[in-house]
Amino acid sequence: MASFNKIVCALDLAEHSKEVASYATMLAQLSGGSVVALYVAPTMTQYTGFHVPPNSIDTFVSEIVDGAKVTMEQFVKENFAGVNVTFDVVIGYAAEEILACAERENADLIVMGTHGRTGIDRMLFGSVAEKVVKNSSIPVLTIRPTTAAE
Repeated sequence: MASFNKIVCALDLAEHSKEVASYATMLAQLSGGSVVALYVAPTMTQYTGFHVPPNSIDTFVSEIVDGAKVTMEQFVKENFAGVNVTFDVVIGYAAEEILACAERENADLIVMGTHGRTGIDRMLFGSVAEKVVKNSSIPVLTIRPTTAAE
């Protein structure tokens, strides 16, 4: 029988993240496992050629990371009660960093949200969840956001 000793819970800190965290918490409680909550700050390296000084980009990214660490600390306290949880904030491309974290942590499961984009939105923004599912060597549980009507 599969067991989830370590779960990577990828979060974007949007409202839907609470629902994603509740699934990771429930699974960790049921299996006696722990959770690594992960936030990936976007890399801004693609903007270095647009007459924006690299030090400005580095400062901006540093401020995003500092703010995300404070937000993640509070989010983890409020949303992962009753489980052993750590958190990390990294910079990079979300799918790559989620997969790298899962490998580094020797995780048994990845839990993450999906925005359910279709059509032109999906073509423009891609799907982090799809990239993770396609490239992960471990199970991935994707949580689709619910609406008030559902």
